[in-house]
Amino acid sequence: MISGYSMHGNAVDAISLFEEMIRQGYRPDHITFVGVLSACRHGRFLDEGWRYFNKMVQDYCIDPTLQHYTCMVDLLGHTGRLKEALDLIGQMRVRPDSAVWGSLLNACKIHKNVELGELALDRLIELEPNDSGNYVILSNIYAQAGQWDGVARVRRLMTDRGIKKSVACSWIEVKNEVHAFLSGDTTHTMSDAIYAELEKVTALVNEAGYVPKTETVFHDIEDDEKTRMVCSHSERLAIAFGLISTAHGTRLLITKNLRACEDCHDFIKFVSRVTQREITIRDVNRYHHFNDGACSCGDHW
Repeated sequence: MISGYSMHGNAVDAISLFEEMIRQGYRPDHITFVGVLSACRHGRFLDEGWRYFNKMVQDYCIDPTLQHYTCMVDLLGHTGRLKEALDLIGQMRVRPDSAVWGSLLNACKIHKNVELGELALDRLIELEPNDSGNYVILSNIYAQAGQWDGVARVRRLMTDRGIKKSVACSWIEVKNEVHAFLSGDTTHTMSDAIYAELEKVTALVNEAGYVPKTETVFHDIEDDEKTRMVCSHSERLAIAFGLISTAHGTRLLITKNLRACEDCHDFIKFVSRVTQREITIRDVNRYHHFNDGACSCGDHW
């Protein structure tokens, strides 16, 4: 239950349930602490995260595992404590794995830290040299900083090693049939109707105040081309298909194989408001429940 609350963005409920468990005299084990630390991580509760981590070690004599460290590195990184996150990695009692270094790399992207991003990728290449996602994140960090020579270096490295970028895919089940979409996909039999619906919804969200975040497109191209690229991301196509294929008011459930980008996250909040639909996105990290212009994650993911 604690882990479930955490995955669905209910960090406060997860922590409350953990505290109730303690009050009733139940002894938490290492799995329970993974759940509550994950809740702190998703809710960005830094003080609480440190308190539970220290409580686990000092009061319950539980040695931190890789999962506990990953939660803390992710929490520190997302709250801007990159140096503290690196220090914690250096103090780990077990050898840091790809999840730990990946958490640091993601934090470097959020806070645009090129130097630490390079360090994290070096460690990740040692652990999983063929994971394309790690290379792409560092490439994006370079792009955010306007270091296009760094972007070119990473792309050459990927080419030389035969590593291809993972293709984003989103899918939705309607009437017991799964419909999958790639970014810019035009292969669906209802493609014309899907794009017409997406265009209509986009006009509505624009009127409601949505502004595309073209900085999430890490290519050295003009802004209008960046806008075109984000407007046909796979989850948007899946949502548009869901809107024309289900009755008004039906909740939509979309699954995506990668992390949802910041612009699509913002876009879907507006869509939930203008269409009066509940929309749930299950990306590679967690569930996002969109309703009336807000997301259960509180924009922390």
